[in-house]
Amino acid sequence: MSSTPTMNIALTEPLRLYVAQRVASGEYGSTSEYVRELIRKDQREQRARRLRALLEEGLASGPATADTQADQDELTAIARGDIG
Repeated sequence: MSSTPTMNIALTEPLRLYVAQRVASGEYGSTSEYVRELIRKDQREQRARRLRALLEEGLASGPATADTQADQDELTAIARGDIG
């Protein structure tokens, strides 16, 4: 028995058919795999939005100053998705 929690979702018939076609194409092994990939894609997009917002904030903050190692470490963590 699987220890992975499950979640049920309701889809319109056109969406259900679309998901079934994506799985049938062989690109995804199951509906769950397809949904997990969509969630991971959304997570990546959210991290990219956060990074863009931080970059815009930095550009609007005025003249540049030299980065410290702490600044570099924070940017690396943000880029990896560890922060934000």
